Amino acid sequence: MANFNRVILMGRLTRDVELKYTQSGLAVTEIGLAISDRRKNQAGEWVEETVFVDVTLWGRTAEVASEYLSKGSTIMIEGKLKLDTWETDGQKRSKLRVVGERMQFVGGRPGSSPSDAAKGRDPATFDESEYTGRPTYDDVAPTRAGGSAPPPPTAPPEDNLPF
Repeated sequence: MANFNRVILMGRLTRDVELKYTQSGLAVTEIGLAISDRRKNQAGEWVEETVFVDVTLWGRTAEVASEYLSKGSTIMIEGKLKLDTWETDGQKRSKLRVVGERMQFVGGRPGSSPSDAAKGRDPATFDESEYTGRPTYDDVAPTRAGGSAPPPPTAPPEDNLPF
């Protein structure tokens, strides 16, 4: 049976980002994300429900978050679920959290101007994957049985299609 562990969330930060470093020098931060959902109840009234999710960011993603985000910032996070378990006073505890792998700014940044967008720069959008130094699936070519990488793909042949 195949497994798939992928989460995409969009919400607002519940607190300012506090950047910390591990003993080996790797940046890490824990952020809280508030995700609101609005729907009609059985009586036909609009009800808003908010879910609070803890997200862990590592490396350059954590550094960028601490530099550009603050409480109330809207972001989209892509990552995977992780179950933390521990014991307190003889009772087993557990908590589900998200380990963020990609982050995208959704709202505008204070101080950004409309002229930035006109010049082709969108300061409100950031895809951290190009800065992480981690290869993406597209960057890693599958290897052959002999250990050599397959030849790079060639350009598709030109077609003389009437459309």
